[in-house]
Amino acid sequence: QVQLVESGGRLVQTGGSLRLSCTATGRTDAMAWFRQPPGNEREFVASIKWTDRNTYYASFTQGRFTMSRDNAKNTVYLQMNSLQREDTGVYYCAAGSSPSDMASTYDYWGQGTQVTVSS
Repeated sequence: QVQLVESGGRLVQTGGSLRLSCTATGRTDAMAWFRQPPGNEREFVASIKWTDRNTYYASFTQGRFTMSRDNAKNTVYLQMNSLQREDTGVYYCAAGSSPSDMASTYDYWGQGTQVTVSS
């Protein structure tokens, strides 16, 4: 059983930056970030493998978001810059066996952290 704990979400102004963190109690092959905007379905943001430096991003990140990992701390990060109101939502960390963009392929989920972007 893997437990995931996210942190870092808060209210931020348009154009601002945030860094989300997700610490895992165990190890799986891949980690990902998803988000759920208000009134919408959960959507893929980014994913990464523990064993290499390949990262995968949703097109809407447009170079604004960077996912990274710290193997020693079992922690992944999501650096978000140039935040827009459309980035508002609950951000979830997920763990699974491959860096897929499909939520159904991930076995473990965190509780979510709220990001609110306001002008």
